[in-house]
Amino acid sequence: MKGRLIVLDRINDRLAAALIEDGQLADLLIAPPEDHPVPGAIYRAVVDRPMKGQGGAILRLPETAGGRGYLKAAKGLAPGTPLLVQVTGFATDGKATPVTDRVLFKSRYAIATPGKPGINVSRSIRDEERRDELLLLAHEAMGDAPGLGLILRSAAAGASEEAVIEDIVAMTDLAVAITGDQGRDPELLVDGPDPHTLAWREWPEPDTISTKDGGFADHGVDAMIDALRQPRVMLPSGGTLYIEPTRALVAVDVNTGPDTSLAAGLKANIAAARALPTQLRCRGLGGQIVLDVAPMPKKDRRGFESVLRAAFKADASDIVLAGWTPLGLYELQKKRDRLPLP
Repeated sequence: MKGRLIVLDRINDRLAAALIEDGQLADLLIAPPEDHPVPGAIYRAVVDRPMKGQGGAILRLPETAGGRGYLKAAKGLAPGTPLLVQVTGFATDGKATPVTDRVLFKSRYAIATPGKPGINVSRSIRDEERRDELLLLAHEAMGDAPGLGLILRSAAAGASEEAVIEDIVAMTDLAVAITGDQGRDPELLVDGPDPHTLAWREWPEPDTISTKDGGFADHGVDAMIDALRQPRVMLPSGGTLYIEPTRALVAVDVNTGPDTSLAAGLKANIAAARALPTQLRCRGLGGQIVLDVAPMPKKDRRGFESVLRAAFKADASDIVLAGWTPLGLYELQKKRDRLPLP
């Protein structure tokens, strides 16, 4: 089926959303269990103790959020100090929840940025006339909010004035209310977005949207999810990709399949590079990722890296393409902003 389809449903009583593009699963969002803090959630935390030698600090969070958070680059914070923090990802077992003190209030069209005044428009909006219109709307909608900045997102380019203004006002009011908080004890102040809200906020406008119960079964999403639970991925080149998470890292093995031509390795590796971002995203995998690529000449590595970099460019997660090891493996790191597929 051609076009873009969004299906909103549930998996094991947890909210879920699937993005299907031209009949292929492009993204999958599943709500975490109730005992996991949701990325994007904002807490009032309390500094517990500095982590000497690491430059960070352990924070106290509510027990419902695991009780502990870890803040990087936390210099000069005295124990007992209350602090606004935002969850940035999921912690591995036994570790504190990663948080940041650079809190953002994000919606579909606007992002409020406390402590970073100024109004900016996404660079992807290239129409100068539209940029000027959006800047004017933002100045009128924000009013007087000292110390508060705003970013107008790319989705605002095609949105109505009413929708953009509504988003700006909502995010501005929320930011002012939360940053003015005077509490002293650990507390959840703003919950993170659920998959249905996140799909509305982050995914492009679909051609079709399904919201009825059982939509995953009706549109074949259940079968696509079952395929994700298998390590093997068939590549268009005829090769195969095996994705196997371990405790330390995610191992990815690329094979050429039946192709015995001189360019078989390069073709399989390029197909794997194009497929990898979607596979990792839908499987909820992150952390350290090691690729055992198919054999190819060293002169072809630069072309492979270019394809891999372009493939990950559209991925919203923080990606570090680390490079080659002496044994010819390729290493990268992906932010853990999702839990593995249940």
